[in-house]
Amino acid sequence: MQYIVIFILGLVTGSFLNVCIYRLPRGISVVRPSSRCTSCGAPVRFYDNIPVLSYIMLRGRCRSCRAEIPLRYPLIELLNAVLYVIVLHKFGYGSPLVLAAYLVFVSSLVVIFFIDLEFQIIPNSITLPGIPLAVVLGSTILPDPLAQDSLLGVRASVTGLLAGGGSFYLLSVLGKAIFRKDAMGGGDIKMMAMVGGLLGWKGVILTAFLGSLLGSFTGVSLILLKGREWGGKIAFGPYLASGALVTLLWGRDIFFMWLGYLHAG
Repeated sequence: MQYIVIFILGLVTGSFLNVCIYRLPRGISVVRPSSRCTSCGAPVRFYDNIPVLSYIMLRGRCRSCRAEIPLRYPLIELLNAVLYVIVLHKFGYGSPLVLAAYLVFVSSLVVIFFIDLEFQIIPNSITLPGIPLAVVLGSTILPDPLAQDSLLGVRASVTGLLAGGGSFYLLSVLGKAIFRKDAMGGGDIKMMAMVGGLLGWKGVILTAFLGSLLGSFTGVSLILLKGREWGGKIAFGPYLASGALVTLLWGRDIFFMWLGYLHAG
C-alpha cells in the first residue's frame, strides 16, 4: 500500500516539477498564476490537471485550442513517481525525515536535469537554499550513501561541500586560463557543493566520475552520429544530476563492488 501512495505522491509532485521546469528559467512564479496552456493561455481546469491520466484523456492536446501538449509532461510525472518508489525501497526502512530529504533531493535533480538540458542554466533558487540545507541534513540525520550503516556526519558533509564546490571551481578557473573560455558554469559549481553536502566527498568523486563518463559517451555519440564539432558547448548539469542520482541509489553497491574487485586483484 505504501508503494501505491508514494507512487501517487510522485505523480502529483511530478506535475509540480513540470511547472518548475517551465517557469523557473523564464523568471515566472511557480505559485501564480495557476496552470495555463502555454499556447493559448487558457487556464487548465482541475480535471484536466490529473497527472498522466489527463494527458491520455485529452489525447495530448489542449481542451481549449487543441494545441499539442508535449509528451515530456507525463513522462516527467512518471519518471518522478518511479524514482520515488525506488527511493522508498532503498530508504523506507529508516527515518521518515531521511526519506523526505531524499525525495526532495531526487525531485530537485529532475528539475535541474531538464532545465539545464534545454536552457543550459541551473537555477539559483534550487542550489542556493539547497547548499545550507544539505549541510544541515548531512551533518545531522543523513546516512553515508557509500558506507555500511553509518551517518554522514559534520566532517564528511562539510568536506563534501568543499570538495564538490571547490574542485569544480578550480576546474572552472583552470579551464578559463587554459582554453580562454568557460569550462564550467557557476550553476555546476553550486550544484556539486549541494551534492557534496548530502553525499559526502566520496559521493562527489563517484558523481563526478559517472557524470563525466556519461557526458563523454554522449558527446562522442553526438559527434559520430550527428556530426557535432569537437569542443562544442554542452550542458554538463544533466550528466552530473544523473551521476548524483546513481550515487544516491546504487553508489554503495558500486563502491563495494569496486572494493571487491581491488581485493580480488
